Amino acid sequence: MRSLADWLEQQQKSHPSAIDLTLDRVREVARRMNLLQPAYRVITVAGTNGKGSTVAYLDALLRASGRRVGRFTSPHLKRYNERICVNGVEASDAELIASFGRIDAVRGDITLTFFEYNALAAFDRFNHAQVDFAVLEVGLGGRLDATNVIDADVAIVCSIGLDHVDWLGTSIEGIGREKAGIFRRGHPAILGSVALPATVAGYASEIGAVPYLAERDFKAVEHGESWDFESRALTLRELPRPAMLGQHQIGNAANALAALAFGGFGIELRLADASRALRGVRIAGRFQVVPGEIEWVFDVAHNVPAAQALSTNLDSLPKRRTLAVCGILADKDIRGITAALATNFDAWYLAQLEGPRALSTAELAARMPAASRVLAQSPGVDAACDAARAAARPGDRIVVFGSFLTVGPALDFLGL
Repeated sequence: MRSLADWLEQQQKSHPSAIDLTLDRVREVARRMNLLQPAYRVITVAGTNGKGSTVAYLDALLRASGRRVGRFTSPHLKRYNERICVNGVEASDAELIASFGRIDAVRGDITLTFFEYNALAAFDRFNHAQVDFAVLEVGLGGRLDATNVIDADVAIVCSIGLDHVDWLGTSIEGIGREKAGIFRRGHPAILGSVALPATVAGYASEIGAVPYLAERDFKAVEHGESWDFESRALTLRELPRPAMLGQHQIGNAANALAALAFGGFGIELRLADASRALRGVRIAGRFQVVPGEIEWVFDVAHNVPAAQALSTNLDSLPKRRTLAVCGILADKDIRGITAALATNFDAWYLAQLEGPRALSTAELAARMPAASRVLAQSPGVDAACDAARAAARPGDRIVVFGSFLTVGPALDFLGL
């Protein structure tokens, strides 16, 4: 019997390239496994930022309404098992291994990428668990993402920014069209921001999807410590603010509510159930504030829009001396990310990440704004956290950001 670690190691080497944005191979394996027309309803969520939070809100809201829910997210912070959950419970090693075995039993000579194995295992797990709904987070793009081999009953595009430009192109308009590729004819398409490029709504119109636009067809109205969700299909008054911090979280929650309001699922969301769900959602590494003599903040922010949001959120906290622990992968806009946060930090502690997409801390420092005060370049995340903690004084703040590969090990470092 192969262990889960053995399976994952093999999958890293299975296909000639780590990313292969074609759907023929994964669709054929899904067809052989009878996964293409699932008995469960599907909500697919795409966007540059906000996907993970929106998926978490959908999962919580659906479970609060009494539905059995499968949730697929990526990447993971600590354990691969986090990626596939049923009713809030991570898939066990044995369940994942069983799914991988069923994939290999039918794929023949078809090779799959690591993410394609991941997506197929999620579909297989949800099928065997007999979920009522699957909530899918798009991995990269939308149109050619492995999650898109299954038709979405409702699709959400949260936001569009420049990220993964090597694969999706260098224009906001082109990236928007790629992400809108999850829309389907005759099905609701939730456009989660008024700032989306015109290509998103344009693609929805082109294929005959049914668009619902934030601020036009639904809106979040904030007042004090509560907010209202308003639409012609559903209105909920005096909702509590989400438990997750960050100024964008009400918008993410509103997008989730819009998907359920316009989805035609026959769900009657009661205020008490929705309130309980929103209060209960927390995701590690999304503007996660850990108080103490030294305050720690964890945020996976790994593109420019996310870094800008992190900067805004940090500005909303009480002012104090702030140190950065930063690790960013080589294929990201390092100059743009660090420039967006340049005024937030008094000193930087750089961490060498692991894997083929990593770069040296010297190269990371070279791509940062010249005025950045880099005090240490460390061989790993633990060492960078240790150096920042040693330099911090009571009352200081340490912010860890830049990648899932930075935040996950840092959470382990603190035993969180």
